[in-house]
Amino acid sequence: MSLLSDVAADPRVCLICGDRATGLHYGIISCEGCKGFFKRSICNKRVYRCSRDKNCEMSRKQRNRCQYCRLLKCLQMGMNRKAIREDGMPGGRNKSIGPVQITDEEIERIMSGQEFKEEASLPEHTWSNNGDSSDHSSPSNGASEGNQPSPASTLSSNRSVELNGGYTAALRDQYMNTPMNTPYQLLPHLFSYHAQSGLLPPQPRSLYPQSHPLVLQLVAAEDLAPLATPMLIEDGYKVTQVELFALLCRLADELLFRQISWIKKLPFFCELSIEDYTCLLSSTWQELILLSCLTIYSAQIFGDLADVTAKYTPSEGEMQGFSENGMEVMERLIYLFRKFHQLKVSNEEYACMKAINFLNQDIRGLTNVSQLEQLNKRYWYVCQDYTEYKYPHQPKRFPEIMMCLPEIRFMAGKLVNVPLEQLPLLFKAVLHSCKSMLCKAFSSRTHRWVMSR
Repeated sequence: MSLLSDVAADPRVCLICGDRATGLHYGIISCEGCKGFFKRSICNKRVYRCSRDKNCEMSRKQRNRCQYCRLLKCLQMGMNRKAIREDGMPGGRNKSIGPVQITDEEIERIMSGQEFKEEASLPEHTWSNNGDSSDHSSPSNGASEGNQPSPASTLSSNRSVELNGGYTAALRDQYMNTPMNTPYQLLPHLFSYHAQSGLLPPQPRSLYPQSHPLVLQLVAAEDLAPLATPMLIEDGYKVTQVELFALLCRLADELLFRQISWIKKLPFFCELSIEDYTCLLSSTWQELILLSCLTIYSAQIFGDLADVTAKYTPSEGEMQGFSENGMEVMERLIYLFRKFHQLKVSNEEYACMKAINFLNQDIRGLTNVSQLEQLNKRYWYVCQDYTEYKYPHQPKRFPEIMMCLPEIRFMAGKLVNVPLEQLPLLFKAVLHSCKSMLCKAFSSRTHRWVMSR
C-alpha cells in the first residue's frame, strides 16, 4: 500500500516518512522529526548530497539515512519554506499557509543551494571531499558530487561554513548568549573561522586554548585498553559457526558495556537527562561499536579476530545462502576499512567523531533537542579546530573524516538486517579481505625499503 493511501486511511500519518503525525506543519501533515528537519535545513541553508539515485526510501527507520532525499520529499509533498519564521523561533510565520506546489526547477534551485546563494548575494561555500558522509562519504548518502563532502550534509547539526560576517555574528549571538557551564562554552574564535582555500598553502597556527581541554576530556572518557574478550585459538583448531557466532556475541557485549561506561564519563553528562541518554544510546550503539572497531580497536579486530575467523570454514549451504544484503554490507565495510586505514584517525579525532555521531538530535523521542544541537555544534567546531591545527598540510582531512560518519550510520542500519546465521561468514569475508590488504601493503613497503638499501 502506498504512503498516500495510508494517509487516506489514517490522517495522523506523516506525509514524509509515515511516522505518527503531530499536526499541520509548514502546510502539510507531518511528524515532529520531519518538521524540525525541514526547518533546520531551510533556516541553516543546508546543501545535501545523495550518492545514489536520489530516490532513497523514506520511512521512520530510514529517514535519517539520506538527508538529501528527505528534504527533496519535503519539498515535493508541499512543505512551504515561506511558512518558516525568519528568526528561526518556534511557530509558523503564517498559520493559514497551506501546502505549495513548486516546479522541478524551483526544487532544484533549493536543493543545489542556488536559491540560498542568491538570497545572501554571496558566493556559497561548501566543502568537497574524497571520502560521508551519510551525509557525505563515498558510497554513503551524503557524498557530494565529485566525491567531496559538504559539512552541511554530514550530520543533522552540521552546517556549511559561509564566509559571511553577518552569519558569523548570528552564530555567536545564538551560542554565546546561551547559558552553559563555563568550561564548555562554545569557542568564540571558531565563529570567525575562515576556511582556507585549496589554492593557498596552509598557514601555521596554534590550537585555540579552549579546544585542547575539551578534546582531552573526550579522550579521557574513552576506554583505550585492549579488549578483554579472548581471541586466541590453538593452531590446527577448527572453529565452528556456532563458536564464532558466540565469540562475536561476547565481543558485542563487551563493546556495548564500554559504550555505557563511556556515557557516564562524558564531560557533558550532567547536561542531559537520563531519558535522552537512553534514547541516544538505543539508537546509536551499533554505530558507536562500528566506529570503535574501525579505529581504537582495529588492531585486535583486524588482527586477532581475523585469525580466529580464518580457522572457520563455512559450509556449502552457508555460502549459497549468503544474501545480497550481506554482499552489499561486506563491500561497504571493506570500503570503510580502506578509508579509515588511509586516514589513520587519531584518538583525539575518534573521540570527537564519536561524540558528534552520538549527539544526533534527529532521533525520535528526545526531550531536549536544542541542548543536543548546542553540544553537537560545540564538538563539531572543536574537532575542526583540532584537525586543522594538527594536520595543516591536509586541508581536506576534516571534511573527509566527517564524511565517514553518515556512512557508518548507514552501515550500522544495514548490519542489523543481516540474518544472524550469516554473521560468521560476513565477518570472515570482511576480515580476510582487509587483512590481505594490510599484508600486501606491508610487503610493498618492505620491498621498497629493501630495494632502496
